[in-house]
Amino acid sequence: MIEPHRVPIHSDLDVVAARVEGRNLAREMGFGIIDQARIATAISELARNAAVYAHGGEIILERIAPDGQVGLQILCIDQGPGIEHVEEMLQAAKDDTQELGMGLRGTRRLMDEFEIDSRVGLGTTVRVCKWLR
Repeated sequence: MIEPHRVPIHSDLDVVAARVEGRNLAREMGFGIIDQARIATAISELARNAAVYAHGGEIILERIAPDGQVGLQILCIDQGPGIEHVEEMLQAAKDDTQELGMGLRGTRRLMDEFEIDSRVGLGTTVRVCKWLR
């Protein structure tokens, strides 16, 4: 079993490190250049949210292969303030004056799977996955 790659997130430099780590792993796994860019962008958005809104967290990158289907799973875990109305935020129409949620909505569009669990006062966990085609 291959150990997951863990990248602590506390600053902009950590966001860059997570992005580079994720893109390198995606390339090693055989993802094409476009999917590598999608994965790197999703990691940037998740890590930036953790750094800015939760004052830190962790990105976990993991190769998965349920039933032989190969994918890259990304977890972003923080112990920040949480998001009170997750579904409303994700469904809200684009509003240029409100940045909160734009990274999550964009990440959901870039990836094949997207799950979020957020509890006010306890933090947020986002799980996304891109499947190798």
